[in-house]
Amino acid sequence: MKKVLLVICVVFTACDTTSKWKPQQETVAQAETQSDLSPYAKRLMRHRDSTSAMFLSGANGILPKEDLSPTGKLKYFALDGVFRVKATFTPIENGEVIEMKTSTDRLPEYKKYGTLSFTLGSADLALTLYQNVEQPDYFFCPFKDLTNGKESYGAGRYLDFKLKDLVNPVLDFNYAYSPYCAYNKEYSCPIPPRENHLQVAIPAGEKSWH
Repeated sequence: MKKVLLVICVVFTACDTTSKWKPQQETVAQAETQSDLSPYAKRLMRHRDSTSAMFLSGANGILPKEDLSPTGKLKYFALDGVFRVKATFTPIENGEVIEMKTSTDRLPEYKKYGTLSFTLGSADLALTLYQNVEQPDYFFCPFKDLTNGKESYGAGRYLDFKLKDLVNPVLDFNYAYSPYCAYNKEYSCPIPPRENHLQVAIPAGEKSWH
C-alpha cells in the first residue's frame, strides 16, 4: 500500500507544472511589454522603479518602518504624452527673494527665477520657477492642480530643473513627484505659492501614497 501511495504522489508532482512555468511566463510577458515601449517610456519606467526601490527598501530613510516592503511600489498615473509639453522660459530680471511657506514653521528662501509658459489643451498656462538661495544650481517648480486631495497629494507636487534644461524647456508632468512629507509628516516641505496653483487637472506623475 505504501508503494502505491508513493507512486501516486510522484505522478501528481511531475504533472503539476504551474509553479514551475508561471514565473517564466510572467518574465516573458514583462520582457515583451518592455520591448514594445519607446525609449522615453523605458527611461520613465526605470526612473519610477528606482525611486520606488529607494523608498520601499528604506534606503532613503523617508518611509516609516511599517510601510517598507521588498515588493511594493509607489503609485503613479499612467504615462501620458499629453502632459509632456514644450514651454517658453522667460527670465525674471532681479527676481524677488521670498520666504516660502512650508508644512512646518521653516521658511526657506527662494528667488523668483523665471516663468515657464505653456499650453495644455485649450488653456494657456504659466508656472513660476524658483532658485534655491542656498543651492543656486537647484531650480524648483512647486505646483498645485485639480487632482490634489483626490488622486494626488493634497499639498501639491514638484518638478526639478537644471540650468541646461531651460534652453529648450519641456514641462514633463509624468515626472511630477510628491514631497517627502507626503510619506512622513516629520519632514518640512515647501508649499506651492498661489501663483503656481493651476486651475486644471494634471493626472500625470506621482499619485497619493495613501
